[in-house]
Amino acid sequence: MPADYTPATIADVRRLRDTLDQQGKKLVFTNGCFDLLHAGHVRYLEQARALGDAMVVALNSDASVRALKGPDRPLNSQNDRAEVMAALRAVDAVVIFDDARATALIEAIRPHVYAKGGDYTVESLNREERSALEAAGSQISILPLVPGRSTTSTINKMLATDCTLASNANARLRLAVLGSGAGSNLRAIISAIQAGTLNAEIAIALSDQSESSFLQIAREAGLSALFVDGGANPRKFSDAAQKEIFEHLERARVDVVVLIGFMRILKDPVISAYAGRIVNVHPSLLPKHKGANAPQLAIDAGDSETGCTVHLVTAEIDAGRILAQAAVPVNAGDTAEKLHARIKTEEHKLLPKVLNEWRELGLPVRGAGQP
Repeated sequence: MPADYTPATIADVRRLRDTLDQQGKKLVFTNGCFDLLHAGHVRYLEQARALGDAMVVALNSDASVRALKGPDRPLNSQNDRAEVMAALRAVDAVVIFDDARATALIEAIRPHVYAKGGDYTVESLNREERSALEAAGSQISILPLVPGRSTTSTINKMLATDCTLASNANARLRLAVLGSGAGSNLRAIISAIQAGTLNAEIAIALSDQSESSFLQIAREAGLSALFVDGGANPRKFSDAAQKEIFEHLERARVDVVVLIGFMRILKDPVISAYAGRIVNVHPSLLPKHKGANAPQLAIDAGDSETGCTVHLVTAEIDAGRILAQAAVPVNAGDTAEKLHARIKTEEHKLLPKVLNEWRELGLPVRGAGQP
């Protein structure tokens, strides 16, 4: 491949598509970061190419990869990735795009066939991309993965030269922190780490609210802080968002996932893969007053005290093992806001304490066979 290789333009790809269409042939389209090309990629691309008569690969630009996967990615520049990709026999053209999603490209190119790897289902495709494909009349084809071969697993193998490091009692706990709101518990965790009372590091901060104070606090602290579009339901993640969360956690190689004011329900693959390693702080003395609006429920019930609970997260809401609790009195004339503010004060002390004692409590961390 010549050194001055340049990727195709959208106009180039559209002309290729139209020419194939006139000949009764099909253009196959796929997209991704393709940061470290490996055998899994090559086999997938060969299978995708066999679905039609020519194939275009859309590569996320460097800025797009950073937005999707954090500041440490990509490992290789967009032009290097494009040059390597274009050298493969299965690939007829490569185009680079700056958006986080390929929606605009799909709308412009209108491919006959859209291919994606088997870690997706049709339902877990990004909803905007899926809508654009349906509008274009594109055939969606989900191809099987090559077991054990992925960019994340390759990077993790390179980093995990000694898996015993993850279980070292003196090792800092690697945290992923997920939040939706003001981020006061995130600030408390950061303060405890800075004060030396919490032996941990925040590997990644994720939010389902793009303009949340939580993300602002994380970014001001210099953390890897990313927004994940959760989908239309404000309480549940879409399948695509569940998958994206899982991929972020794998890339960050976290020991513990911490939910603080996180308003959407996690499910598989996160719940199973991180069983025993997801912790939540809830504003009541569980098992009383599960779910939303717990301070108001305590007032309505006439309770003389309530408080906060740090507990493990399972598929059943607010039902996992209780790790620690702190009581707060319910005062005459309390509003839910006043009561919640006093509960928050206790949360800010209790959660960092539990995290600092994680190993002493006999709780698991990342190790051999874990993400």
